[in-house]
Formats: sequence, C-alpha cells, structure tokens
Amino acid sequence: MKLVLLAGGFGTRFSEETKKKPKPLIRIGPKPIIWHIMKIYSAHGIKDFIICLGYKGEMIKNTIKKEAKIQNWNIKFVKTGLKTMTGGRIKRIKNFIGKDNFFFMSYGDGLCNVNIKKLISFHLRKKKIATITAIRQPSRFGILKINKSNIVTECREKPLNYINGGFFVLSKAIFSYIKNDNTIFEKDCLTKLSNNRQLASYKHHGFWSCMDTLKEKIHITKLWNQKNCPWKIW
Repeated sequence: MKLVLLAGGFGTRFSEETKKKPKPLIRIGPKPIIWHIMKIYSAHGIKDFIICLGYKGEMIKNTIKKEAKIQNWNIKFVKTGLKTMTGGRIKRIKNFIGKDNFFFMSYGDGLCNVNIKKLISFHLRKKKIATITAIRQPSRFGILKINKSNIVTECREKPLNYINGGFFVLSKAIFSYIKNDNTIFEKDCLTKLSNNRQLASYKHHGFWSCMDTLKEKIHITKLWNQKNCPWKIW
C-alpha cells in the first residue's frame, strides 16, 4: 500500500516562512513536518510513498531523499505542476499506484495519531470509494439561524462540528471523479462522493493538528520540545 502526499501548494497562509521554503519543509524540532507525517505512516508499516511536487519541489526532493536512505523508505517523486489543484495532483499519479486496490492520501501539513490499521479496516468494511478521517472541532463563534422576517429561530453557542482531518483512504475509482488539473479535491470530488453516498467518515477523537499558521507551528513545536507529542508513535 502506498501513501500519496500532496506537497505542491504555495502555503500562502504561512507566508512568514513559505517565501523561502515550501510548507512541508517547515521544521518541527529538528525535522520537517513532512518527515513527521511519513514517520506516522511508516510506524504502521507503510513505507511506499508518492510525493506530489509543485512549489519549490526540488527542495522537498533533495531533503527527503536523504531521509529515505536512513528510514528505508521507497519514494516516488512526481512533478505535478506549479498551479495544479489538489484533485489534479492526485490524477497525475494514477499510473504509479500499481496493483493496489486502494491507497492513502494526506496533505503535507497535518499531524495526527490516528490508528492507520483501524482506518484501513473501517474502509474495507464500509466498501465505499473514499474514507475521510473526521475530526471534531469546536466552532470559534456561536451560530444564529435567522428566518426571512429577520427573527432568530435558533442560537447555538460554539457547536462542535466534524472537519476534514486530511487522512484519507481512496479506492482507485476516485480517479473517475477527477476531471483535470483544475479539479479541487475538497470541493469537487468530496461533494460528488457525498452526494453519491460514496464517502465514509472515520471519526478520530485523539490528537490532531494542522499547521496553516505560525501560531499552530509554535503550538506543535512546543509539544515536541516538551516531549509531549501525541503523534510520535514510533
């Protein structure tokens, strides 16, 4: 089984650092965040990786190639275009999946202690095209429902919602949902999959964190420095 890592984006919300390096190479402790993600999967026996390159792709390739020898990882680096959307990047690696009936997909900027083996078992039981890891997160603000007469009919204070955790299992049928380089996986593919009832949700209640901003990087780095990093399962 293979893990496909989307590592080609510009990381514009993290411009403090991404002007000089791609977001997957931003360090958490001594290693870049993409290394941490790959270690999570390799701890569960997944050591075949396909990394979709785009923005500053050569920097990612040169850095991770060195780690591959140390970790005994098998890595295929694929140039998927500078401005290709997330769905388009997945489409471009179709010929590298091989004989596997399904594969993992994740982004190059999120950490989680999800049990990969349980995620696989869940996907196989549900028999859907895709499984998304759902993370329960509180909303930042309360929600108002307002009718046509501008009367509030419901008021909920910071409700808990499930969000896209970025750890996927995808069957090969996913490629038929991707039209071209302009296809946005999160908008186009996930919407169609959910409409067709082909998207299963694996609810994860353990640790999860993305790294979209400097604040989030500081938080994750603090956990690492304090040796209190729940994603370190190796």
